[in-house]
Amino acid sequence: MPHQCGRPVYFRSFAGRITLYHTPGGPGIRVDSHVYQNYYVPPYYDSMIGKVIAHGDTREQAIARLKTALSEMVVEGIKTNIPLHQELLHDAAFVQGGASIHYLEQKLAKDKG
Repeated sequence: MPHQCGRPVYFRSFAGRITLYHTPGGPGIRVDSHVYQNYYVPPYYDSMIGKVIAHGDTREQAIARLKTALSEMVVEGIKTNIPLHQELLHDAAFVQGGASIHYLEQKLAKDKG
């Protein structure tokens, strides 16, 4: 079920071949993944094919680094939730901090309704 901006509103597996893959780098950025260009994502797998981690001296610096990293991340051939994460990094409530473990489900429910 796509959201109005085309991002997935739930986390599910998207099988297919990764036709182009480029990971970001730089200070405070780490990418943990097992995939590569031309990798075939099977239909039965853990939906997390990778994660991008950002570190900074402050929350603001880590968020800025993650925004840049996600803008440089390229995964083509399958759908990803990169657009959702980019949207969250611009959400005032998230940027301010103090989000609970229910933040994402509540935000998605609010956006859907």
